[in-house]
Amino acid sequence: MAARKSVKKPNVSADELLEYYREMLLIRRFEEKAGQLYGMGLIGGFCHLYIGQEAVVVGLEAAAEDGDKRVTSYRDHGHMLACGMDPNGVMAELTGREGGYSKGKGGSMHMFSKEKHFYGGHGIVGAQVPLGAGLAFSDKYKGNDRVTFAYFGDGAANQGQVYETYNMAQLWDLPVVFVIENNQYAMGTSVQRSTKSPALWKRGEAYGIKGEEVDGMDVLAVKEAGERAVAHCRAGKGPYILEVKTYRYRGHSMSDPAKYRTREEVQKMREERDPIEQVRDMLLTGKHATEDDLKAIDKEIKDIVNKSADFSKESPEPALDELWTDIYADELPQETA
Repeated sequence: MAARKSVKKPNVSADELLEYYREMLLIRRFEEKAGQLYGMGLIGGFCHLYIGQEAVVVGLEAAAEDGDKRVTSYRDHGHMLACGMDPNGVMAELTGREGGYSKGKGGSMHMFSKEKHFYGGHGIVGAQVPLGAGLAFSDKYKGNDRVTFAYFGDGAANQGQVYETYNMAQLWDLPVVFVIENNQYAMGTSVQRSTKSPALWKRGEAYGIKGEEVDGMDVLAVKEAGERAVAHCRAGKGPYILEVKTYRYRGHSMSDPAKYRTREEVQKMREERDPIEQVRDMLLTGKHATEDDLKAIDKEIKDIVNKSADFSKESPEPALDELWTDIYADELPQETA
């Protein structure tokens, strides 16, 4: 195995560092289990795993406050777990069961939680970006000091609706952080082949939107950048763009063999840049945790994930009359004379 690069000292408390480790490990183990269930035929349709990108959502959620909103694309299981959604409900939705967040009717691309302010993973490429601006417009209208995180990938960054949204968000000074999760390969084409201007965050300059590029394999770097972005938005200065350079270890979806890159490239990233291993090294070298402590955390996380898989298998399939629920919003009460 290649020598791991030296690890910088954390600028957070030991408890915070342990929490980031636990949250990233939960996402990693959950996604591994979801991949297993997909292989067993228990998850149908598409399944897009977040393995390798865990530092992005964990770092940004560390910069968020209660009431802040998030909306993203279909690679969304990590976002759900990072904002505190129940693994049981997420896994049950993936398997199309009644105990899922959308009662088994939506799967990964149509999962929502009003309680956690998670407004879905969306299957239409780039469609969540204007929706995110709409959420931010609502908050500005209400004057409630909330911020929306609108996540999208490097592939979606070439969509026209993204730039229409940039223009309106800056025009109206909307409190939205546009998060470009640049995992470098979109659906299977590298940024170098598909994009003439690869510094994606700089595309906001045409609209006067500030932004920066961030190391998305470093949870502490993501947290720091997230805090700058959030402070900018809460100060009423309009939107902010974070291009978070990350890397997915698996293919675009479970059906993607990922032949557009070499195994050696993926292995090198795993060995030298893995976000979870970086935090693990900080915990051990800083004597914030022992090997036994981390093994106990791993066991705890595996138990949570295994229970979510069991829950999803035991939860019944939706009843037929469930087809007619959640179609329309509840009617507003009639005004009295």
